[in-house]
Amino acid sequence: MIFAAGIGTRLKPLTDTMPKALVCVGGKPLLEHIILKLKLFGFNEIIINIHHFGEQIIDFLNKNNNFDIKIVISDERDSLLDTGGGLRKAAWFFDDNKPFLVHNVDIFSNVDLLKLYDNHLKNNTLATLVVGERETQRYFLFDKKNYLCGWTNIATGEVKPANLHYINNLQKLAFAGIQILSTDVFDLLEKVEQTKFSLTDFYLQNIENKCIKGYIPPDFKMLDIGKIDALKQAEIF
Repeated sequence: MIFAAGIGTRLKPLTDTMPKALVCVGGKPLLEHIILKLKLFGFNEIIINIHHFGEQIIDFLNKNNNFDIKIVISDERDSLLDTGGGLRKAAWFFDDNKPFLVHNVDIFSNVDLLKLYDNHLKNNTLATLVVGERETQRYFLFDKKNYLCGWTNIATGEVKPANLHYINNLQKLAFAGIQILSTDVFDLLEKVEQTKFSLTDFYLQNIENKCIKGYIPPDFKMLDIGKIDALKQAEIF
């Protein structure tokens, strides 16, 4: 699944007239870069959620014949569901009981997606989150075996869960917007009462009973193309 429904507020004024997914780097929309990377690693069935100027994404895919693979749309134009709600809406697509990739549309990286997938299979976890040591305000917190234990915002001092007292013994790692999930996740997602919710909050609510691990790729490099000034960096990347 490619998450492409975001409004792209930080990329204004470009996103005043187009979805973030169609902002170009090196003459190609972000969405095209991600689709081509997924194709390169053998992914040939993709679902993309849309919201902001979603019809432009549909037109773009039609003009490119879906890049000669199976691509379907999860339409959130009526109501943006956030990452958790968006994934739950797309549950019907993942009907083969095999682990699947979720990739944000605005992330460039050198992650070997096959090694990531193999790592997930080896550990047999609910979710495997690509993480790294980069500066940000919000961090996932992991123990020495890379199991998720919590979350913190270092700017506000907020910690989740609130009773997490051993934060100084945990690794602070930034999420890279790339993850592999087991289809077992959908049974748990169905129990969430909210229509719109984030996967981050969902994971934090399930860390006691479900194994969620971090994965730090070797020689990891990534770029979050969330802001205008990141577009020039993306050209270089």
